[in-house]
Amino acid sequence: MSDLNSSKLIVYSPTDDSCTDRESQDHGGDNKKHRRREKNRIAAQRSRKKQTQKADKLHEEYEKLEQENTALKREIRKLSEEVKHLSEALKDHERICPLIHCAMNFVATPRPHPGILTSCLPRDGQSEVS
Repeated sequence: MSDLNSSKLIVYSPTDDSCTDRESQDHGGDNKKHRRREKNRIAAQRSRKKQTQKADKLHEEYEKLEQENTALKREIRKLSEEVKHLSEALKDHERICPLIHCAMNFVATPRPHPGILTSCLPRDGQSEVS
């Protein structure tokens, strides 16, 4: 009879029922764990996609700023060359312009050549240099 009792305990014992409850809990826990992992995986994918989009946007902005910077440097070189050209033209003009040496001119500039006329405009028949 001890064999019957022990077999009854195995088949009908509350420990077996609790064991099956644990298995169902484990399956429920596994499902819950699986759902949580799946949710986390999807969230991670979304996060990586968002990071990639942000990096792409920053790269596009970088490229745009690089192009703008190159264009501005080109413009600076062009304007610097123009300033140099105009400065040289002004120096050349200052040497021959009688208005710069006019007594009525309020801008005080040193006379580069003492022989240049002091009047604003040359008179008829008169040369620019005395």
